[in-house]
Amino acid sequence: MKILIAEDDPLTLKMMTNLIEDWGFETVPVSSGKAAWEIFQQKDAPSLAVLDWQMPGFRGDELCRKVRAEMANRPCYIILITAKNTRAEDKVEGLNAGADDYLPKPFDLPELRARLKVGERVLKLQMELSQRVRELEKLLA
Repeated sequence: MKILIAEDDPLTLKMMTNLIEDWGFETVPVSSGKAAWEIFQQKDAPSLAVLDWQMPGFRGDELCRKVRAEMANRPCYIILITAKNTRAEDKVEGLNAGADDYLPKPFDLPELRARLKVGERVLKLQMELSQRVRELEKLLA
């Protein structure tokens, strides 16, 4: 599975890219919300994304809202990461923006891996369900 990683800190982006690739995923690393939005608009865009909250171009929460509003028919699992305070209000704000998951920095690496696996599992189930719906629609036609 391909994962979009949007992080404006070059060191963090490189570390996350290397780790996630070591875990067997393909990565598409970008350093701004604008670059992430351009990737999301591509036909073969990753369905799983890890977005930093604070980025130039679009913040992670803004990008979540944009993806949910303009690409509602495309399955996408978004993990929002942030160095912001871990107050409940921040988590709620991120989830209300359209994130599927929220992870404060610094994050625990095994936890990030587990959350990526959850996203992968959810997306596979969504794809299977969509396929079954298409099959049923064909039978009814």
